[in-house]
Amino acid sequence: MEISAISKKEIKTGEEIQVSDIREGIFNLIKVDFPAIQKDHYISLMELNQYRRLYLTSLITQEKGELAMIDIDVMTAIQNNAILSENIQDEIETELTIGQKLADHVAAFGGSWTFIITFFLFILVWMLINIWFLATKPFDPFPFILLNLILSCLAAIQAPIIMMSQNRQEQKDRIRGEHDYKINLKAELEIKLLSEKIDHLLVHQNKKLLEIQEIQTDYLEDLMKEVKELKNIK
Repeated sequence: MEISAISKKEIKTGEEIQVSDIREGIFNLIKVDFPAIQKDHYISLMELNQYRRLYLTSLITQEKGELAMIDIDVMTAIQNNAILSENIQDEIETELTIGQKLADHVAAFGGSWTFIITFFLFILVWMLINIWFLATKPFDPFPFILLNLILSCLAAIQAPIIMMSQNRQEQKDRIRGEHDYKINLKAELEIKLLSEKIDHLLVHQNKKLLEIQEIQTDYLEDLMKEVKELKNIK
């Protein structure tokens, strides 16, 4: 078994990575922490993946300058191999105040068919009472000034409540958008890591295939020598 140049421990068979096979950028990053490491040394696949994540973080830092908090969350998740996908609906709901929850309920009810039908029936009943049942002495005679006042007050109150709910909806959409961005960014970076792993596997496989071909060539050369010797004997 090979010994890791980083942890100084034995590496499991199949997980040993020769430093010469590592990309130059990742090798330079490892060399900062371990100056004595050389191209002919070995490290484990797990150690290589850790430095791949650190290398990705450094690349994004160089590209963007200072990382925003949302990018820092993604980098932390990558380094810790954590999952970003989660149910954020409960988190959004718990952050609401009583007034914001009330505004959402009022806006939801005010934009429903239940409200439209109920309010239409209320107006119809109001008009029928004042025209038919209280025709001699109605409390709100035609043209229903009191009803118009109530409708105006309702519209004046309902409009800002609906605006409050719309502002809350914008905040929810922004939080969901940030969450989707973090997941997409992490997925993109993980794809890069997978690409690195596949490249390494291809290189490792090619080396094995070349080694097998060399062995087969040696066998063929030995067979050719034996055939020639047999011919000379005859």
